[in-house]
Amino acid sequence: MDEIIDNDYTPSKLACLTVIIVLFFINYPNIEGKTICFILKMTIFALLLIRYVKKTYRLLHYKKPMNSKKDAMGRAIADYWKNKKTDRLRVFSPMFEEDEIPLTTLFRTYENMPEIERKALDMATGRTLDVGAASGCHSLVLQKKGIDVTAIDISPLAVETMKNRGVQKVIEQDFFTLAGQQYDTILMLMNGIGIVGTLERLPKFFQRLDKILAPGGQVLCDSSDISYVFEDENGMMDIPDEMDYYGEQSFRMQYKDTIGEPFDWLYIDADTLKEHAAKNDYNVEVVAEGKHYDYLARITKL
Repeated sequence: MDEIIDNDYTPSKLACLTVIIVLFFINYPNIEGKTICFILKMTIFALLLIRYVKKTYRLLHYKKPMNSKKDAMGRAIADYWKNKKTDRLRVFSPMFEEDEIPLTTLFRTYENMPEIERKALDMATGRTLDVGAASGCHSLVLQKKGIDVTAIDISPLAVETMKNRGVQKVIEQDFFTLAGQQYDTILMLMNGIGIVGTLERLPKFFQRLDKILAPGGQVLCDSSDISYVFEDENGMMDIPDEMDYYGEQSFRMQYKDTIGEPFDWLYIDADTLKEHAAKNDYNVEVVAEGKHYDYLARITKL
């Protein structure tokens, strides 16, 4: 980023500015010293102000791509595909004890997928977008069925692995900046809607759907109601005071010596998803429920 925001004054620009100042004083030789100092001070102030405004604008609008050196999941995926074995992909959270993601779950076949994922793949029709595709296991199933599927992921190492595995259409792409194409089915599996991060960002999620979901299209996503985690021994909810919504969590991953950046993740219960969808002119239908408080939702435009 430093190269982007610290290149405001090139030698040619400074030379032009110097020429302008010299010409000004040649044309106005009788200006008093105090006035000259004032003009110079104001010129310097204006230049610093312009520089500050440009930096602020670029910082607000600059989106840095994922750093492969901090891509813990991508490195684990690539390692597993190359060597068929990996170290632990560790997951840390302020709210939970350390956990890990079994890499085999990211490479499972249709037969080994949970019922909710199989149902979603069976429901996919038309041009399909696989969001947060990771190793591409869902895209490969759809390709085999003859469905036109595009896989996207923000991890460059995951994207490279998917290409090596034979996924035909793969893009290193953030869902929230995706544009230029509409899809009949958008898949967000393995709690894929979690990328929304917080309830506050749900309107941006639905606004993106307005752009990329084809007329009559569907979003198939799964999530979990994790309220059970906060139940006490009497079955009462014991949610920390500082928590706005219990499904808003923060995580960080580590694989070997690669430590990823912290990220927000949203577990959203079906009723809350329905409520927010309705506010944005979408409908939510729960089409399947799993054994671990999880469910598959079908989202359509009203």
